[in-house]
Amino acid sequence: MIEQYVLDLQEVDETQVAVVGGKGAHLGVLSRIEGIRVPGGFCVTTDAFRRIMAEAPSIDDRLDQLSRLNPDDREAIGTLSARIRRTIEGIAIPGDLAAAITRALAQLGEQAACAVRSSATAEDLPTASFAGQQDTYLNVVGPTAILRHVSRCWASLFTERAVTYRQRNGIDHRTVHMAVVVQQMVFPHAAGILFTADPVTGNRKVATVDAGFGLGEALVSGLVNPDVFKVRDGEVVAKAIAAKQRAVHALPDGGTREVAIDSQRQEQPALTDAQVVRLVQLGRRIEAHFGRPQDIEWCLVDDGFQIVQSRPITTLFPIPETGDQENHVYVSVGHQQMMTDPMKPLGLSVWQLTAMAPMYEAGGRLFVDATRRLATPASRAALLDVMGRGDPLVRDALETVLDRDDFVPSLPDADPGGPPARGASAPIGTDPIETDRAIVMELIERSRASIAALERDIRTKTGPALFDFLLEAFEEHKRVLGDPLNMRAIMAGMEATWWLNDKLEEWLGEKNAADTLTLSAPDNVTSQMGLALLDVADVIRPRSEVVAFLQGVEDENFLDELAGLAGGTEARDAIEGYLDRYGMRCVGEIDITRPRWRERPTTLVPVILDNVRNFEPGAAERRFEEGRQKAQKKEQDVLSRLRALPDGDRKADEAKRMIDRVRTFIGYREYPKYGIVSRYFVYKQALLAEAECLVRADVLSEKEDIFYLTFQELHDVVRSNQVDDQLIQQRKDAFRSYHALTPPRVLTSDGEAVTGAYRRDDVPAGALTGLPVSAGTIEGRARVILDMAEADLEAGDILVTAFTDPSWSPLFVGIKGLVTEVGGLMTHGAVIAREYGLPAVVGVERATRLIRDGQRIRVHGTDGYVEILP
Repeated sequence: MIEQYVLDLQEVDETQVAVVGGKGAHLGVLSRIEGIRVPGGFCVTTDAFRRIMAEAPSIDDRLDQLSRLNPDDREAIGTLSARIRRTIEGIAIPGDLAAAITRALAQLGEQAACAVRSSATAEDLPTASFAGQQDTYLNVVGPTAILRHVSRCWASLFTERAVTYRQRNGIDHRTVHMAVVVQQMVFPHAAGILFTADPVTGNRKVATVDAGFGLGEALVSGLVNPDVFKVRDGEVVAKAIAAKQRAVHALPDGGTREVAIDSQRQEQPALTDAQVVRLVQLGRRIEAHFGRPQDIEWCLVDDGFQIVQSRPITTLFPIPETGDQENHVYVSVGHQQMMTDPMKPLGLSVWQLTAMAPMYEAGGRLFVDATRRLATPASRAALLDVMGRGDPLVRDALETVLDRDDFVPSLPDADPGGPPARGASAPIGTDPIETDRAIVMELIERSRASIAALERDIRTKTGPALFDFLLEAFEEHKRVLGDPLNMRAIMAGMEATWWLNDKLEEWLGEKNAADTLTLSAPDNVTSQMGLALLDVADVIRPRSEVVAFLQGVEDENFLDELAGLAGGTEARDAIEGYLDRYGMRCVGEIDITRPRWRERPTTLVPVILDNVRNFEPGAAERRFEEGRQKAQKKEQDVLSRLRALPDGDRKADEAKRMIDRVRTFIGYREYPKYGIVSRYFVYKQALLAEAECLVRADVLSEKEDIFYLTFQELHDVVRSNQVDDQLIQQRKDAFRSYHALTPPRVLTSDGEAVTGAYRRDDVPAGALTGLPVSAGTIEGRARVILDMAEADLEAGDILVTAFTDPSWSPLFVGIKGLVTEVGGLMTHGAVIAREYGLPAVVGVERATRLIRDGQRIRVHGTDGYVEILP
């Protein structure tokens, strides 16, 4: 293969990222778009970079050292990357390579002023922009200076920030190469950045233009505040003109300098409204060509715009695809299910196939389209009521969208005389379900029987027949979930809770009284799961050899090794018994691809050891009994206070009926999720068995590759014995990129991520506002834990985390309070916090970043805020 060191921009297209890097490829494409002007120039290709790297074999060893460093070890990365840069800059450019660059430069004019820009192969990509990671040099004049700055661009592949960015994004340093773009320098009247979607809200219909005088470097470096224009539908809809005191100008002999702007010009706009609209039109043309919103650097020269760079905006949350041009309002499923991390394609598709409502995927997350329910007055009121009780931020975000009269269509109620929406103050007895624990027992037994039949019948199914069977199993799955009695039992407990909280606050002035009344409610499989791990700790605690062994466990096969220790057989049996009942659970369990405790039992070891250290024998039974007695005492207190009121006997009788209803049904609230996850583990084991067959047949490289296929795609692979390896790799790259995205609670089809607000004035200054879900006030040490497997809790700690699904409940037995970023009144973490009597505040935006691990905090679980103490 003949090496090619230089390519004119006009010769370059999007297929040549490996040759000219992301920036070079984009500029080549831009130069071909009709009506888009790009300064002329050429690319020094990655062949040239590889030639230079080959001149210094010592770099190989240093790259090995670099790849082993922790991304957080800034000092070591800084030292090693500086050595690599010095080595590259010290390599003399071979004569033939220098001659090729000089010949290309002559086409621009040998003494022409140029911009010399780095263009890495992992840059300006759809999933990672690498914006600002490498270097750009402006107004470089003459061949000698150009060659020197080309070397600097090569070396800038190893700036500390670029190295750290790659390490954090899991990108191998050896797979990234550096090209260099050399372009004719333009000397603009004004320059800046155009975002074809609003970078703050994500709205794809609003473009934002930042503009300043002189070179764009003044804006990029933060030297001046830009003028900011917002454009929608070909019209400037908002603008803020800044006082631009300085600008960066080019010097005649090369380089740039800051200059002061005449005081009379400082507050003049850098662009007219007409120019802004014209610029946005060019941006829309570029966006249409690349098929996604763009971050565009532009220059205004003689009333004409030149484009010097365009890259995808990678921070925008994607929009669900519907195939129509209608307005849609989407509500996040992850915020309801306490799992806002991205899900892999198999996890997304299985949840969609087993969910009770249609769901749309975007950014590795699922959303429900709420547009139709928001369109009519009755369904809108019901939806806002349910959402508000679950998560006030979702309700507020929906109301924000509804306030824009033109976005959601307004339709009449289908049946104006229909039943009223369910609410907390619905009359007692409107639901015919009896307050009878036998109903709960019957529902649990139905679920157990259905899962047992699934486990029995799936054993003989393989190949395409397995997938046909699973599609039928998914229908049975939905039938069990949608059983009217199941739904009524869930709602009975929730509505009784709402009734008690509303009525007891109205009658007695007491907030969240139901929190105490639900302590140690029976039949709660999630709280039982936490207490059962205390019983496991009781078995292990007296066996010192086992405790010492568990402290060093890393291998998932540790259970097999326990039998060789004194007391190890009993310890293994206790852990195995726990896994038999709860081993299908894990963090993020709505994603079938997540490793279950049965698959990764080491996850439980830190929690078991915390329980061994922090509790006395018999703690589980004591905790449950203490809670039951507190609830009983609270019931007696509430009823006696009610009877002392006017019309007190009626109020007390109604409250008693609701207390009985809460204690009968609220524990069952957790069981349907347990049933779902139990089924998921059965599905997963069968699908992984199929994956092992595909690996043995050399169809797949590894069995977990199936996680990057949808259920239907996997079905097709099993039928055809063929797989698209490139598709799997693309899905892996996309999944990795989704971790950097923050899913919004509410998302519109315009791409706007709508953030709700609590709108409260009863929170002390400096406190963090959230939703009160479990009453009481507690002070203690904050333990910020993002991975349950890394838990290290002491008695009295307060758990601060992003979200908690049922798998976190074993940690709840050892803490005194709970703070989460995501959650609602009836989500799992809130239910278990109440059952254990833990003061809890959920929905605290950015709690894991605003509260530092080890800080003392005060959690106001009754009033819904958190104070950070001095």
